[in-house]
Amino acid sequence: MSSTSEVGHAKNVANLQKLTQQVSVYSLYNPPVPNLTAANLQALYATANTKLAEVEDKRNANKNAIALRQTAFENLKTTCTRIINRLEILGLLEGTLDQAKSLNRSIQGGTKKKTISAKTDNEEQPTNNPISTSRQSFTQQTENFGILLQLLATIPNYSPDEAELQLTNLNTYRISLVSATQTVDQTEAELNVKLIERNQILYTEETGLYSIAQNVKKYVKSLYGATSPEYATVSAIKFTIIPD
Repeated sequence: MSSTSEVGHAKNVANLQKLTQQVSVYSLYNPPVPNLTAANLQALYATANTKLAEVEDKRNANKNAIALRQTAFENLKTTCTRIINRLEILGLLEGTLDQAKSLNRSIQGGTKKKTISAKTDNEEQPTNNPISTSRQSFTQQTENFGILLQLLATIPNYSPDEAELQLTNLNTYRISLVSATQTVDQTEAELNVKLIERNQILYTEETGLYSIAQNVKKYVKSLYGATSPEYATVSAIKFTIIPD
């Protein structure tokens, strides 16, 4: 479903076409300013329409990349839990196992309670404030997963039979997670460029679609008068600056 703002941008472009068609049939319409001519209005409509389409193409690419990343990360937490379960039976040094579990907690997310002293003028009393230990961004999850795999590489007796838990395959999985996030970042960057281009075409002061449409209305008002049906018709065609 399109957002309200996207519908608004499209409405502005559609209304430019409506405005252009209307002034094209006014016999007196012969503006002294080139960008107000019917031909240039039609060209502006075509350009703006193209920009809307480009934005939607890039938006869809970004949505697809986000969906693919979500799919790529679906098994990460389960995989890490399985790794920890395997490590717990290997008789590892306590420090090594604790490090692995700490990395797993960061990947899984959660809240660790820590007592913080809140000192007042007359007394000192402890308060229990939950401090989040969750580092849940996709990049941070991947980073912690990579550190966990580095730790696994130092454990000689980590040699599971299950293919999906073997270190070589885990490293391949990590690379796929990195790639999935990079694709999201890339498609988002490309979308942002198209949003800028669209907004320049539609809303740049004096040369954008919105400003030109207002000037067309002013010109028709000067031709036919403020109370004329010609001006009433074009003034009813609405254009709005849409905040993103």
